[in-house]
Amino acid sequence: MNLSTEDPLDRNRFPLDEWALVEHEFDANSQGLVETLFATGNGYLGLRGNLEESRDGYMYGTFINGFHETWPIRHAEDAFGFAQVGQTIVNVPDAKIIRLFVDDEPLVIGEADLLSYSRVLSFKDGVLTRELDWRTPSGKHVRIRSHRLVSFTDRHYVLLDYEVEMVDRGASILLSSQIINRQDGGDEFQRGKKETEVAFDPRKAESFTDRVLQSRIAREEGLRSMLAYRTTHSGMTIAVAADHDIITDNEWDATTRVDADFAETAFRVRAEPGVPVRIIKHVAYHTSRSVPTRELADRADRTLDRMREVPVEDVYTWQREWLDDFWDRSDIVIHGHPVYQQATRWNLFQLAQATARTDGGGVAAKGVSGSGYGGHYFWDTEVYVLPFLSYTAPNVARNALRFRHQMLDAARQRAHEMNQKGALFPWRTINGLESSAYYAAGTAQYHIDADISHALMQYVSATGDDELLAQGAIDILVETARLWADLGFWRTGGDDHFHIHGVTGPDEYTTVVNDNLYTNVMAKANLRAAYNACERLRETDPASFERLTMRLHLAEEELVEWAAAAEAMFLPFDDKLGIHPQDAQFLEKELWDLENTPPSQRPLLLHFHPLVIYRFQVLKQADVVLALLLQGNEFTPEQKRKDFEYYDALTTGDSSLSAVVQSIIAAEVGYADLAEHYFSTALFVDIANLHHNTSDGIHIASTGGIWSALVYGFGGMRDHGGKITFDPRLPADWPHLEFRITLRGSRIRVDLEQDSMTFTAETGDGAEVFVRGRRVAVAPGEPTTVKLGAVEELEGYPTLSDIEGSIREDGSVITASIPTISVDHAVLDAGLD
Repeated sequence: MNLSTEDPLDRNRFPLDEWALVEHEFDANSQGLVETLFATGNGYLGLRGNLEESRDGYMYGTFINGFHETWPIRHAEDAFGFAQVGQTIVNVPDAKIIRLFVDDEPLVIGEADLLSYSRVLSFKDGVLTRELDWRTPSGKHVRIRSHRLVSFTDRHYVLLDYEVEMVDRGASILLSSQIINRQDGGDEFQRGKKETEVAFDPRKAESFTDRVLQSRIAREEGLRSMLAYRTTHSGMTIAVAADHDIITDNEWDATTRVDADFAETAFRVRAEPGVPVRIIKHVAYHTSRSVPTRELADRADRTLDRMREVPVEDVYTWQREWLDDFWDRSDIVIHGHPVYQQATRWNLFQLAQATARTDGGGVAAKGVSGSGYGGHYFWDTEVYVLPFLSYTAPNVARNALRFRHQMLDAARQRAHEMNQKGALFPWRTINGLESSAYYAAGTAQYHIDADISHALMQYVSATGDDELLAQGAIDILVETARLWADLGFWRTGGDDHFHIHGVTGPDEYTTVVNDNLYTNVMAKANLRAAYNACERLRETDPASFERLTMRLHLAEEELVEWAAAAEAMFLPFDDKLGIHPQDAQFLEKELWDLENTPPSQRPLLLHFHPLVIYRFQVLKQADVVLALLLQGNEFTPEQKRKDFEYYDALTTGDSSLSAVVQSIIAAEVGYADLAEHYFSTALFVDIANLHHNTSDGIHIASTGGIWSALVYGFGGMRDHGGKITFDPRLPADWPHLEFRITLRGSRIRVDLEQDSMTFTAETGDGAEVFVRGRRVAVAPGEPTTVKLGAVEELEGYPTLSDIEGSIREDGSVITASIPTISVDHAVLDAGLD
């Protein structure tokens, strides 16, 4: 393993800026990557970073959180309980298009003679800005500036601000502002995707073969156009409208035309040199699960009417003010490391763009930046994104948890289909129904119940929002506890433990196992949380507890059973190796020799049948190691170190969810260099396209994990049982790390240096925290500093050779090998040897 943490970006193309992502060179062959990196969104609505001129694109996309079409899942061999309804996010009508023609010559940036080019995504302003100078084929000099803003303050609104100026000579200019239904209508200018794609990749979205958006409204009035649709099967509705202002001293005229899948407002301008032409394009998107399109059209009209009355400068000001507040709560400052600083702020900004205005919706795996994973919600949200939200944006976290609560009835029905009591949340979904066709790595991941319960209790602990529980969210705890109590079983006669069989943990390279350590320890916490929450509600709000018992027919004996099952939960441990086996049979397998697996065969899931992978000790992502983070109070420091060393050597990193967790636990157990390596790897997952699929959208869970890697990893924060503790592990060459957390309404700034940790209450009444066992009372206006001593650091990193040759409890030797390398089907198809 190379522990290098060098800057992976080409700084000639992407110059360093701590508050922006900047591009100074256009590359037509990497548009998929930069379309994702320069995407703009607000959690509800997302626009990929396509060029305004709508050419040279890889994936033209505009996405709305939760707006999806359904389709029947056709299993080659069906069985009872298999998922039946697929759900895929829809590429909604694209309104970001403004095509430019000068003397009837189109601007095609990939072919144009560019004198200068710059694109900037500002993390402070929330605006994507592009500036370029173009020399037309006839030699005329044209200057183009554009600004794109997806509003954080009005989630339905987009501002497109496009300016053209003839520098040296006049010309005839045509500006064609368009809305295109790309999902069905296509785009005659799209030349196809330029980046190399893997033929099979389960991380991509499904494709539709039938028409998705059925036209209901297509109208125009003056410079305003409107398109509205109803999806064919899911019955969702959408309206998109665009209106325009033109600001110029040149002569101009305009026409608007509309049909079912296309709307255009064309401006013809006699442009004089030095006299700019500015088009302000106001766009509104409204969607619903059931509201008729005519009502959505009225809403879109009202949005446009309202925003056109506002000076455009105010729109930019509101965006900046929103982000000022966001950074006051969320910024993390890594002093002395500008490369890390820029990438960290990019990741944090992506969290804002994925979550800020979900407003009752979920957080998809790709946010609203692309179509990867079909726009589905996974357990990633609760484990990787909710910690950031709970400690920096509690209201957004509350909305995300309320969204899960709204899925509870569907989860109850799913549990019934699986012959279980309680509720089983879907592993991947948009509308609440299980959409994973491969149950072994989908439905079998029952741990999602415990993940959601964990996020709920983490939020309540961070905020003190017991009201959310009393208002009904406690039902999540009750119904998930019921599932665990029903799914698990007691094995008596020399054992007297509570076991859970036939499940899959987070590691999808090992499926349908007995006593998965992660699942068991999370279920234990889930059962305990349900018991404690019910008892607390009984004590503090008897009326609400009474309503709970009547609403859910909750019996006293259930509470007793949950407490007993939690206390007796079986957590497998191997005395010979001194580790927690990932599951009951995991250690019986041989090792996959990752160190000698060629890079051409990675990631494994794209090159080996699942059964081949399942026969080995090999991990797609952290499993036991994730348990060490989320339920760290269940393990001793020695157990954590031994577990980390064993499983780190077996982890492929094929999942973007893994590196952040490995970084946090590596820091905790003492592998300082390795912790920084994993942090750097996670930090650049998307910016440097390390998993070669950033073109499908941002890995939102990984961006949330960056916050955790800094706060939990190097900052050493833990929040077990409502107690906030710190045991920091600042890298040796980091002089100062600064971050903020919000605890029960108080915003606390944490300043970590090599030999001290200082807490300052910036708002609120302060808080109580613990630093390496010492209680610290953080009072308003009184910075409190704690001196830190040195901690033990371990050299190197764990390797397979540390495990190979170890003796199992039965006396057998653990060996390592590689399965027969799979055939390169592309070579076979080409008829080559």
